[in-house]
Amino acid sequence: MASSAPVLQQHNNFLFTFSSKNKNTNSLFFFNSYNSTLNYVTKPLASTSSSLFSSPFQSSSRPLIRLTRVSTAPVEYVPPAPDFDIHKEIARLKALKSKLDHCTNLKDRIRVIDSDSRVNSFFFSHKNSFSRVLETLHLDQFEVFLLKCVVAAGQHHVFGDVCTEFEQKRSSLKSALYALAEMIENWDVNGGNGGGGVNGYGIGTEEHEALRSMLKIIGEVERFYDCIGGIIGYQIMVLELLAQSTFERQSLSHHSNKSLKREIIEIHPPHALDLSQDLEYASQAAIWGIEGLPNLGEIYPLGGSADRLGLVDPDSGECLPAAMLPYCGRSLLEGLIRDLQAREYLYFKLYGKQCITPVAIMTSAAKSNHERVTSLCEELHWFGRGRSNFKLFEQPLVPAVSAEDGQWLASGPFKPICKPGGHGVIWKLAYNEGVFQWFYDHGRRGATVRQVSNVVASTDLTLLALAGLGLRQGKKLGFASCKRNAGATEGINVLIEKKNLEGKWTYGISCIEYTEFDKFGMTDNSLSSYSLQAEFPANTNILYVDLPSAELVASSNDETSLPGMVLNVKKAITYVDQFGSKHSVPGGRLECTMQNLADNFFNTRSSRCYDGVEDGLDTFIVYNERKKVTSSAKKKRRHGDKSLHQTPDGSLLDIMRNAYDILSHCEIKIPKIEGNEKYVDSGPPFLILLHPALGPLWEVTRQKFHRGSISRGSELQIEVAEFLWRDVQLDGSLIILAENILGSTTIDENGETILQYGKRCGRCKLENVKILNDGINWNSKENLYWKHDVERFEAVKVILHGNAEFEAADVMLQGNHVFEVPNGYKMKITTGDSGLAVELKPIEKKLMECGSWFWNYKIMGKHVQLELVEL
Repeated sequence: MASSAPVLQQHNNFLFTFSSKNKNTNSLFFFNSYNSTLNYVTKPLASTSSSLFSSPFQSSSRPLIRLTRVSTAPVEYVPPAPDFDIHKEIARLKALKSKLDHCTNLKDRIRVIDSDSRVNSFFFSHKNSFSRVLETLHLDQFEVFLLKCVVAAGQHHVFGDVCTEFEQKRSSLKSALYALAEMIENWDVNGGNGGGGVNGYGIGTEEHEALRSMLKIIGEVERFYDCIGGIIGYQIMVLELLAQSTFERQSLSHHSNKSLKREIIEIHPPHALDLSQDLEYASQAAIWGIEGLPNLGEIYPLGGSADRLGLVDPDSGECLPAAMLPYCGRSLLEGLIRDLQAREYLYFKLYGKQCITPVAIMTSAAKSNHERVTSLCEELHWFGRGRSNFKLFEQPLVPAVSAEDGQWLASGPFKPICKPGGHGVIWKLAYNEGVFQWFYDHGRRGATVRQVSNVVASTDLTLLALAGLGLRQGKKLGFASCKRNAGATEGINVLIEKKNLEGKWTYGISCIEYTEFDKFGMTDNSLSSYSLQAEFPANTNILYVDLPSAELVASSNDETSLPGMVLNVKKAITYVDQFGSKHSVPGGRLECTMQNLADNFFNTRSSRCYDGVEDGLDTFIVYNERKKVTSSAKKKRRHGDKSLHQTPDGSLLDIMRNAYDILSHCEIKIPKIEGNEKYVDSGPPFLILLHPALGPLWEVTRQKFHRGSISRGSELQIEVAEFLWRDVQLDGSLIILAENILGSTTIDENGETILQYGKRCGRCKLENVKILNDGINWNSKENLYWKHDVERFEAVKVILHGNAEFEAADVMLQGNHVFEVPNGYKMKITTGDSGLAVELKPIEKKLMECGSWFWNYKIMGKHVQLELVEL
């Protein structure tokens, strides 16, 4: 090896091996402690296991992979100033942290922090007014301690002008100007001109409020990140991760004897249950998931800032979180609850019992996320589920740092730029806030996790099968996965194989974030005919988690409770300073990744396993078609952008593809959806929005549709669960809206609105019906299809109030029609002598609750069968 070969900085010696399906090649990656370059070689394996991944990842023959040397530093990274020694700074902070760790009370911690040279100089030696200001603000001891930690961490610049004298020696002219400014400040206060400052020391009301806000934020950082050392530990971790992204040419002789004894890590494509291939077992797993619903909770990490969506309140102009995105006629958060209620309705139809899943939602202060989510839930009466079935807990914000030297970014005095600390904080935060115990009090032992921006995560049987396998097989954590799109900003799922220094082997399913690909040498070269990433499925952040196992990790009080800590400095941080100037700075913040909780659940073997190792692991993975697993509405489509990937526009096309797959199997003629590039400059070929409670299993939905056609440019919206379509031809718009889609609501003893499944549902039957109208104006420039905000020429609209029923048989509905059926009535449309015959009759009293007809659900073997019952 050449002495100039780069080696990536790490804390331990590892030999990383990437195993692919190609039995002729294996990519070796060697990591040596305290070096900052990456060295690897490519050589044939002496022995490799058979293909570990089922279809579609089949074995293939590829030529020897020649990997060129690549920098592990992000493109945006700028080398720090020559006088900044990151390793010396890390050592200094670690020494301080060690002293603080040995303190048993706040008094001792203050004594230790006061002994720090920076703190001593800033607060006690230099002549600025900051220490005097503190005396006037009536801060308690803990708040003063927090400010001293900020100074000790080298971040006193966030205080603004009050620390100018500490930062640099003033020139005589500058000293005169500052003296004049101080005189003016004192004159403003004492002379009665009202200019301001707190007791004449230059801290105005706005800065005072900013200081209070900052104290709240850094107080949360100190408390939440106590497991790694609070504010000081946070900065140490930032600098360590930043140091790993730098690169310096060093001699390989630096390894010497250390490299002779090392841990070996081999990374393989994981073997998964392919739900799209093993249909019978997939159906069985989904049945287990339905049966196990009373044992499951639901977790939504909604705390992200979602900057890429660029979502703004049209009235106030304030930035909005992703949960509020108006998608297909409702907020994304409402979409999550809709999907959950569809699964609960399926459980009710099968077992005749009400099952209300407790929902834990992690929010944050970013973009008033917590307040907005709470307000939405209150406005919608907690979705008819009761306030007691929701647990909202707020994640802390953390300082954003410069990619150059780890310095905190600030928009003004006492205004550090802060962002949520990543969804991986959810486990420790859930433990701190009593969420695990709350789930146990509701009788739950497992939970499913999904992100708000993924609009297809609950499609068909993916989520049910994932939970079913996790519960049935006693697993600790499971992933739902699919094929990864090249170049996508998403991680990969991997099977990790380790040989430790004692010679034992450990195995587990885990994830590598896309921000870490360079570190592992996994380039995503679109110009290459082959990429290592292509061998691995996508991480989608759809998880099953065993709650006691997660709680054990979350309560560990060390850094394992913050899994997958990363510092992603590949994106610019944009902010506006106190003067109104906009800045875009390369930087990031310390983030954790919730899926890397799996790294705590590896299984140990005394000898190496070659085949079938996944079957005995505590972690597992299920695989399905991508459009049934992930399609995200996470970034705004820019004007002129030819890519629809991860935009609301692109995810809507996947919803349309799923609608095509459902209905085309029901002998319904419907246009096929082509690739996204076909619709870059136009809308989709049709709009079909089906309420998930029509299934949610597709085999259930398909039993409610029989024959017919849907023409190109048509619109079909069905917001009713008790529905029958038989021999219907649609050319135009048909909209069916029920007030009671899943049941009716009552007020319980606590005054809360509770939805009772199956009680007084709206119903609709269409048999031998032809619908012809001009429908959507597809030429309108105002149409936003993903919002379902469109201009229509004509439509047939059916509105069902309460338990109203609508039936149309042997009839043509041409042109514009609105059929509004009152509560307690049944409307029937047929062909009369002089056109349409409309019959409106009250529903019999004895049928008010159950309706004049209903679908009877039964489990037959591994499948759900439906029978239409007419009374």
